[in-house]
Amino acid sequence: MASSSKTASASSSAHQWKYDVFLSFRGADTRRSIASEIYDGLQNKRGIKTFLDDQDLEVGDVISPSLLTAIEESRFAIVVLSPNYAFSTWCLEELTKICQCMEDNRILPLFYNVNPTDVRYQKMTFKDAFTKHEISGKYESKKLQQWRDALNKVATFSGWHTDKFKTDRELVDAIVDFVCTKVLPTTTESTGDFTVFEATRQAMDQLMKALKDNKVTAVGVYGMGGVGKTTLVEHVGQEARKQGLFDRVIMVTVNQTPDLKRIQGILADRLGIKLMNETDEGRASRLYSEIMRRNKTLIILDNVWGIINLPSIGIPTYDNLQSCNSKVLLTTRRQNVCHAMISQENIILNSLSKEDSWTLFVKYARMSFESTDFEDVARKLAGECGGLPVALIAVARALGDKDLTEWKHAAQRLEKSQVANREDEGVAFKCIKLSYDFLKHEDSKSCFLLCCLFPEDYDIQIEDLFKYGIGKGLFKDAATIQEARGEADLVAKHLIHSSLLLDSEYDGCVRMHDVIRDTAIQITQSEDEDGFLVKAGCGLKIWPCRLGEGHTAISLMKNDIRELPEELVCPKLQILLLQENDDLDQIPDTFFENTSSLRVVDLSYTSVSSLSKSFIHLSNLQGLYLDSCQNISDISVLKNLKKLEILSMKEYPLKELSTEIGNLTNLRVLDVSGQGSVGEGIVRIPSGVISKLRKLEELCLHCGFWDWGSNVEGEGETTNVSFDEVTSLPYLNNLKICISDVKCFPKGVRVNPSWTCFDICIGRDRKTRNIIRELRHLSWHDGPVYSRSLVLDTTISMLPAWFFNVVTKNIEKLVYVNFTGLNNIFMEYHHGRLHSLKHLSVIGPNENLEALFLVDIRRRDQNKAVFEKLEELHLDSMDSLKELCSGELPSRSLWNLKVLKVRDCPNLGNVLLPSQLFQRLSNLKNLFCKCLPGMEYVFGCEGFEIEQSKLRRMELFELDAVKSICNGPAPPAMFQALTSLYIYRCNFLGGLFTFDVAQCLSQLENIFLESCPNLGRVIEASKESELSKKTVLPKLKSLVLVNLPMLYSGSAAIDMECPSLQHLYVRECPHFSASAYNFGSNNQVKLNDVVHYFTQQAARLVKQPTRWDMSLKAEEKIRTLMEAIAEVWMKIPQSMENLENFPKYVDKLPRSLMKKMPEFLVNIMEKEPQIMEKVPKLLEKIPTSVMKKIPKLFEKMPELIGKMPVTMELMSGIFTKNPESMERVPVAKLMEDPNFAGIMENCLSEWDGNWPLEKMEPLEMPQDMSHMISTTEFAGNWSLDIMEIMELVENVRQVMSHMSDSDMTEFLCMLKCALESFGSESNSAEQ
Repeated sequence: MASSSKTASASSSAHQWKYDVFLSFRGADTRRSIASEIYDGLQNKRGIKTFLDDQDLEVGDVISPSLLTAIEESRFAIVVLSPNYAFSTWCLEELTKICQCMEDNRILPLFYNVNPTDVRYQKMTFKDAFTKHEISGKYESKKLQQWRDALNKVATFSGWHTDKFKTDRELVDAIVDFVCTKVLPTTTESTGDFTVFEATRQAMDQLMKALKDNKVTAVGVYGMGGVGKTTLVEHVGQEARKQGLFDRVIMVTVNQTPDLKRIQGILADRLGIKLMNETDEGRASRLYSEIMRRNKTLIILDNVWGIINLPSIGIPTYDNLQSCNSKVLLTTRRQNVCHAMISQENIILNSLSKEDSWTLFVKYARMSFESTDFEDVARKLAGECGGLPVALIAVARALGDKDLTEWKHAAQRLEKSQVANREDEGVAFKCIKLSYDFLKHEDSKSCFLLCCLFPEDYDIQIEDLFKYGIGKGLFKDAATIQEARGEADLVAKHLIHSSLLLDSEYDGCVRMHDVIRDTAIQITQSEDEDGFLVKAGCGLKIWPCRLGEGHTAISLMKNDIRELPEELVCPKLQILLLQENDDLDQIPDTFFENTSSLRVVDLSYTSVSSLSKSFIHLSNLQGLYLDSCQNISDISVLKNLKKLEILSMKEYPLKELSTEIGNLTNLRVLDVSGQGSVGEGIVRIPSGVISKLRKLEELCLHCGFWDWGSNVEGEGETTNVSFDEVTSLPYLNNLKICISDVKCFPKGVRVNPSWTCFDICIGRDRKTRNIIRELRHLSWHDGPVYSRSLVLDTTISMLPAWFFNVVTKNIEKLVYVNFTGLNNIFMEYHHGRLHSLKHLSVIGPNENLEALFLVDIRRRDQNKAVFEKLEELHLDSMDSLKELCSGELPSRSLWNLKVLKVRDCPNLGNVLLPSQLFQRLSNLKNLFCKCLPGMEYVFGCEGFEIEQSKLRRMELFELDAVKSICNGPAPPAMFQALTSLYIYRCNFLGGLFTFDVAQCLSQLENIFLESCPNLGRVIEASKESELSKKTVLPKLKSLVLVNLPMLYSGSAAIDMECPSLQHLYVRECPHFSASAYNFGSNNQVKLNDVVHYFTQQAARLVKQPTRWDMSLKAEEKIRTLMEAIAEVWMKIPQSMENLENFPKYVDKLPRSLMKKMPEFLVNIMEKEPQIMEKVPKLLEKIPTSVMKKIPKLFEKMPELIGKMPVTMELMSGIFTKNPESMERVPVAKLMEDPNFAGIMENCLSEWDGNWPLEKMEPLEMPQDMSHMISTTEFAGNWSLDIMEIMELVENVRQVMSHMSDSDMTEFLCMLKCALESFGSESNSAEQ
């Protein structure tokens, strides 16, 4: 193609384009051929933003405004002129618009099987098309002439012609290569945070040349710290991918002390795989295979400090990488590292030139420098930065808002500063030091220095900066702890703005550039005798041998240190961080004798059993952190720490709160939230302990203690602490407590408490408390965390009067649990003045609550809007509920509701959201329904139109009576924002969506349909579908269809086109015979990918609000486990048959059997994370013979359980009576026991599938069985007999005894892996 004028790029680059290319084509001619190939080459392979419209309009249809806008926002247009192009008036309108708003050299024609002359003069098919348009009489002559002019114009442009290319592939490559030369940067321009200067282009050009060289597999980039190596390779990696050199670019930071497991984990995440192997070698082997299996991968190893054995990580050798067209790119400060790594091309990145430095400096100073004097000083400062971007940016931002006097002072300081530093890193030091010096507040400086105490490339929690800072004496201007926490957050933001910290991808965290971290450590050494000693996350196994007495802070966190020296001689030491040294179990009695200046000590996540006597010497200690010290038994020495202000002992393992804590009269924060790994947590708090803590501001007692003011069992008249002690604390503003009854609250208080943050739970009985505990620990939903919440099992009216002003009127989250007396939610709203409420949950039976919102228009207070700020509404197990709303809600009521979740409401009426109610929910985004046996329709659609809907996610599970989503014709725009649709075990009749509604499903990305026996179609049949017109779902990526026996039973024709489809999973759909090809996807579709199916199952399960829903951490663990199991399963003979039939087996089991499975799983995974790696490993070792027997065992299991009624009865209540029993079962270790595994294997191997259960007598439990179960210690004795096996199996059943009846199948995949993982690791003969 003839070269276009360079002015196109110049003029275009000045405009901020939304799209690089607009692709105009006739869908009927080219959508599935040349047009989709061009789009794939540009968008998917080169990363060039390409607009591809996803609908084919017919004659008479009007071109949409969004399409015209897309043309205006596109830099270039490729017009595919095919034989039938002119028959589409839509295409002609497109072309006319393109010619009107684009310069000639931005229009790129492709003459696809047509002659340019025919296009220009409307001959051949183009003549036929215009004859048709003229005869129709629909178009004015003026419009026809506009179309002719546009065709005439575009035909005169230089373009591509199919006659000049042998294949379409060659043609597409030529088009893509040409567009890349126009779109990809050829002059200085900014890409993200990287500015391409002419001075640095040489390094870029050399790097791109090396990456294009097939003979080069390893490339090294070296240069000073802070010169911009990381940003350069990030930019080049993006460009290389855009140009098609690589299909994927993976970047991982190595650091001075490489963490092999972390590096492997990042590589795995970027490759989209999960590593379940225990050993580094096993993980490396898996990575090696995955990298070799792929093609064209660029692996960037950033910040390498020494030679690395790539195969030990899992990166193939250079020769093997070359065989799969992959490369390694590394960055380092040292050229000799490039040689040691045998990189074939070594490229230096020099510092910026004087003018480039000035350009970057001005950009970040954001000043015009109008006066000559000011500019001279600024240029001098920029010159002192040595051309290092990290220094230039830091100095520019530090001085950006200062006056000329301060600029001159800064220039003098930089000029005079002499730093003895190796190589040229002193330049970075003095510039970053200047930026540090210009921080106005000492708190900012101190927080900056605190950040270097954490490991390299670490996500630092701002909460950690706060707690160490407050212990060190920072934030003195803050009147309260809460204000200090806010100041810490502001300081972190200021440091980010000053370019001294980086933002993190995680909320509430910051990061520190490695050069700035090194500088911070050096600053501490320049200001103090020895400064900070930082060896965090370095893999240390022994205490450092050389310690200076002048250290002010020591950080040895996240190491493997087992022993401490007898004595720590550091009289100036203020901070000591030893957390996450797991095997550190003892503190010598003389350790702290010479550390009297210590203000902060962190021993969290260690195995220390007692606080040594030497703690008495820590007379200045301000903050002590003992979180998750599960072995600690003696903290009596605490009474001596008179200046202590923060004491954190989360997951405190003892049953009684030590009376010594009452001596800590300066304490401002006491946190004993969470329960230890053994027992129920704290059950006794002696009277008088809390009332002595007069300065306490934050009290966190979510620790298992409920019985305020109660008598202590077995100790006569001794009582627990009364709640009056809490209300008497004058400075308390943050309270987290559990209380057994509202009667524990005092009826009156002398002064209303000023609790600005609170989380108060009220529960009278054990069942309610269990629910509350799970809600609190496992998080009932994955939404926001609220700072003011109340969970109660009574009405608000039962609370004392002072409580209304202090708590209820400020509540953001309110949860009613297991309370049968709730009958009027409006009364609760008005009585409690719940005007700030954002989250409302009602859980458990409510005998009198037939309508959640019962509107009585006769009452004046019910004519005003209610729940205006409510964002989430959760309803669960409400037996009497018949409708959500009776009567018409006042205007603006519930208008801000975003999430609605309803489950297990057996009497709820036939329409969940009648039209009158649904119109109020204009901001609803997520809808979840489960186990509503009386519901026939989700939405009522009588007599209303909806202009805009925000509903994005809809999940419908186990709706036995449901007939259709809507009870009438739905407005077409009703589901226009829907992105995810999950339907499971619902009895829908016919189709889900009408043809008209389906045309608006433009945002739908995921469809999951399983076990819907009567579902006939996704989109209802219509006249249009009979004419073979397909509905286009442009963004649909995943389509899962399982066990749909009637799907497309009347017609096998697929009525959907899904150009973005990536995954298609179809099973047990006998009438569905379509292949991935029938959906017209532009991608390579993965068909029946079991791992993807499992992932979708996990996404469905972990997002729904079960009573025992999982924390986000547990969600990820279960998701990972399911993916790993699926991957292993595919390798085992008979596995697919077993896996796919498993729901049928589980469906036959008693529903009560599955009631507590989620809690059981999460409990095991949280307490024994190694099980995550052991399960898949054991699955791989299950013999084929055992696998073949498992389905037969499952088929007989319901009958077998039916033969054990006495056993089941006697086993009832084991965990409620002896809750420690589950804690004594180390499941992961048990799975490795050869005796236990052997018994299970023999049992399965001998099974013939024909066991005559009908002849079997009911099993009687031995009299001593119950006693044995409550006393057996599993940890010490691994020779288990069959009775102990029965105990374990029944324990599992009992753990599941409180799930709802329908939750049985929710965790079927995980249950299956649990059953079969007891296969046999010991069966070496058969292996």
